[in-house]
Amino acid sequence: MTHIDLSSSEEAVLQTESLGEKIELVIEKMPPTSVTLVEIMDIVGPDSLLLLTVFLSLVFLVPVSIPGVSTVFGIGILLIGVTHLFSRHLWLPKKIANRQLSAEKLREGFTRALVWLHRLEKISQPHRMSRLTAAGMMTVFNNLSFIFAALLLMSPFGFIPFSNTLPALALIFLAVGMMQRDGRFILYGNLSNLASVIYFGFLILGGGWSIVELSTLIGQ
Repeated sequence: MTHIDLSSSEEAVLQTESLGEKIELVIEKMPPTSVTLVEIMDIVGPDSLLLLTVFLSLVFLVPVSIPGVSTVFGIGILLIGVTHLFSRHLWLPKKIANRQLSAEKLREGFTRALVWLHRLEKISQPHRMSRLTAAGMMTVFNNLSFIFAALLLMSPFGFIPFSNTLPALALIFLAVGMMQRDGRFILYGNLSNLASVIYFGFLILGGGWSIVELSTLIGQ
């Protein structure tokens, strides 16, 4: 496993600069050919799990086909959500943590998705609708919404347009909302989850209807 060191100035950027600039630095520091989830975590830093979620979710905002990404990143994000809910250290199965992914294709996807992240940054405002980010039950609810979005991201509809995009948007909204304590982004995240459920419901109903119609035609 390759260890990727950041200079003190690069670490300072991750701590102080805007979300988009932090993501740009992570993309820049990725290895040239292949990368693992552990290496990405090494770049982002162990204490920046929500930033890591934003980074891992970005690639699903654009149609870039990279084998294994939805499984590896989906499980990683799910475990981040469970870790955040129970305030534990992040643990990853070795098979997921060390799986090699195409750094070139990931870099291309992340770079294209940065356009959308910069747009989201412009509309995010810290401490807005603060009741939705309050400690206690709202924090538990937000973490459960985060975990639910990760499960939706892992659903077996990756070959269908927008099936990964809506859960990824939910994760980005929720992660940024929790980092910035922006209640409106938390609301957007929950609405994106709802949109994902409705969309998947239509896919399931449509698939069921197609099967019934096909069975009817065969039976005639």
